[in-house]
Amino acid sequence: MRYCKFPTSDGPQYGEVQTQGGEDVIVRRIPPPEEDHAYILREQEMQPIPLEEAHLLPPVNPSKIVCVGRNYREHAKELGNEVPADILIFLKPSSSLLAPEGKIVMPQISERVDFEGELAVVIGKRCRNATESEALAFVRGYSCANDVTARDLQKSDGQWTRGKGFDTFCPLGPFVSDEVSPEALDLETRVNGQVRQKGNTRDFIFPLPAVIRYISRVMTLLPGDLILTGTPAGVGPLKPDDRVEVSISGLATLTNFVVPEGRWSTSEIKKTLAALGESKRQ
Repeated sequence: MRYCKFPTSDGPQYGEVQTQGGEDVIVRRIPPPEEDHAYILREQEMQPIPLEEAHLLPPVNPSKIVCVGRNYREHAKELGNEVPADILIFLKPSSSLLAPEGKIVMPQISERVDFEGELAVVIGKRCRNATESEALAFVRGYSCANDVTARDLQKSDGQWTRGKGFDTFCPLGPFVSDEVSPEALDLETRVNGQVRQKGNTRDFIFPLPAVIRYISRVMTLLPGDLILTGTPAGVGPLKPDDRVEVSISGLATLTNFVVPEGRWSTSEIKKTLAALGESKRQ
């Protein structure tokens, strides 16, 4: 099943996503995942909503976001790093989550903010000391993610918490799906329509079962927790007004926009001026 989260007059609801006539559509409301304790299901009938027309929310409520660093050889090389001898993990706070179509805010204290398209893994049940053979049984599904990074702060700090942890630095979506297999998924990142990253999960240095085994020996993974599995080569800086898209085969496209902290972007100014002009004509 594929599912997303969207706002309604009854409060946020979860919906099943199906393909109808070649278009992804939210067809019905569904019960919440285990970790969303505040959710109240409203079971009334709903008209199908095309996914492109829905205002989506982040589809998970993780207690933590665990990320794998340098899991593609070419990405490690492009930043001048050695290929790690063992799995390298770090954390992003859950407050960094951002919805599809949401705005990535470039912090004023950073001079370079990079995109990093990645496959995201959503944990479905409590996982501790998993073996590689059973690791994938703990997975609820997969989604698209962008591990946005203040590259200059990451390098200057030595550790990665600040550079990776700003609000809006973990776009996720548009839905979670258990209908794909993680072994050979194509990933592509585009900025303003230009392809910047192309990769395939078959090129992971450390495959997903090994990653889950490694993480679950350190910390208990809970339902809704996210694992970001690493980014392929091609990362680069973003600038205000950029449109960044992460596409993964079988998982649609995650789209977000870039704005500077503390001031409006050019696109926002244009929209506001157009709206003011329209109101005057009326």
